[in-house]
Amino acid sequence: MATGIGQVRTNRLAYLYTMPALLIMSAVVLYPFIYNVVISFSNMSLSHFRDWTIQGLGNYKSVLLDPLFRRFLWKNILWTVINVFFHVVIGVWLALILNNNLKGKMIFRTLLILPWAVPQYITALTWRGMFNSEYGAINLLLEKWFGFAVPWLNTEWGAFSACVITNIWLGFPFMMVIALGGLQSIPDELYEAAEIDGASWLHKLRHITLPLLKPVMIPAVTLGVIWTFNNFNVVWLVSNGGEPSDTTHILVSWVYKTGFTYFRLGYAAAFSMIIFLILFIFSWNFIKKTRATEAVY
Repeated sequence: MATGIGQVRTNRLAYLYTMPALLIMSAVVLYPFIYNVVISFSNMSLSHFRDWTIQGLGNYKSVLLDPLFRRFLWKNILWTVINVFFHVVIGVWLALILNNNLKGKMIFRTLLILPWAVPQYITALTWRGMFNSEYGAINLLLEKWFGFAVPWLNTEWGAFSACVITNIWLGFPFMMVIALGGLQSIPDELYEAAEIDGASWLHKLRHITLPLLKPVMIPAVTLGVIWTFNNFNVVWLVSNGGEPSDTTHILVSWVYKTGFTYFRLGYAAAFSMIIFLILFIFSWNFIKKTRATEAVY
């Protein structure tokens, strides 16, 4: 079998076809990534925008010793766990319902996919309007039905809760679609055999449905964790840039504000590299420990 240069010569046409994609990927992904790594070791800032120099691991040390890093890291973990949990639970539950012979199933599928289909920034701004303390639809309903209103966007945990609710609304359709595809790939014969043995719905769910959904859902959960951990749009737009008083930030929104409001570009680059390493280590260990890529028998 040809290797190295010999393989390129043997499959020259295939490499020529992939070359445009490789060049574009290098321009929009590889080069920015390498540039970010380089400036993460530099003193690049507003005062050293053109004459920046490499200064070692100082930015990484500053990030790790910064109390705000630890504060936003724990909030980021809480944000990710709550969102992904509800994405999976709601998504799988709706997929189980839609997988049955339900009247108007296609209509329900279309309606339930809408939160995912609508552009994220439009949904985030819409929910921000609904969470408005004075004229938002949510508080108007709370006052009408329960006689009280919640200052959603005026307190740290109120704004954080508003961001979580918005992101749950945005994220469950993806898990629903993935779970529905996995459910439709499970052979009906397994359920028929279980019914003959007298298995209950709960036993079938526990011993057939969930184990056979695992190879489908684990990669989806991994993607969901990465997307949610780095979900800048919802936090920034719903909380209006981390308000009140920069208390609603997660790591990625704080990196953005540090880099493009305070212009601490070298520090922000190091911060983003630490986020990348956190997600890379998590994804590698999560997939390895859950054995998501192994065949199901």
